Amino acid sequence: MKSTAEVFNNIVNERRSIRIYDDKAPFDGEAVTRSLDRALLAPNSSNLQLWEFYRVKTKAKKDELAKYCLGQNAAKTANELIVFVTRKDKWKRHAEFVLNESRKDFPATLGKRHKLVIDYYTKVIPTLYFSDPADITGGLKKIASTVGGAFQPVPRQVTATDMRIVVHKSVALAAQTFMLSMQAEGYDTCPMEGFDSARVKRFLNLPRAAEICMIVSVGKAKPEGIYGRRVRLPREEVIFEL
Repeated sequence: MKSTAEVFNNIVNERRSIRIYDDKAPFDGEAVTRSLDRALLAPNSSNLQLWEFYRVKTKAKKDELAKYCLGQNAAKTANELIVFVTRKDKWKRHAEFVLNESRKDFPATLGKRHKLVIDYYTKVIPTLYFSDPADITGGLKKIASTVGGAFQPVPRQVTATDMRIVVHKSVALAAQTFMLSMQAEGYDTCPMEGFDSARVKRFLNLPRAAEICMIVSVGKAKPEGIYGRRVRLPREEVIFEL
């Protein structure tokens, strides 16, 4: 019997970005349902879960979205398309939700750790995520972090752009979790960044503040769906030990 590490190693090594799917192959939509549920468990910054996942299943909707993916075969031949969306604009409501849920596990007499959690979600998170349209507050926070950083380690990612990147990283972790889960379910995926984000947002009826992180296609690969051998840089060029 294979160990958990061996099973995971196989999943990682077998996952490839598929450009052409076999639309005649059997497809279990429940595998997508399970994988999206697992994606919800992905690690994310401050547990704010500033994401939304849009599952595009019907042929008419898939065909329309495939056009906005610039007509890529990975989109046109997929059984389903999953759009991973960032929602930085929901930080306040999510922070309140996470704190309220956390409070349910607090003892009657709060300890130091519990007070730190409350301060984090009521003071630190608002400080990091609040921004005005011109992000003047972000500039002021950047100055403060630069001055404070001259004397001790401080967070440097404090502007609206910085926090936007933080949220995209969290959503990307969810997308990776989804893709590995689909591989474990016996299906293939392809993450796509080549798309018209403005049209995709209109297609999904998203607000202006939402952003498209990536679109992941799913299905069963055709043999010709892998365009070439996997190429990776030598590990000594990218992995360093101190």
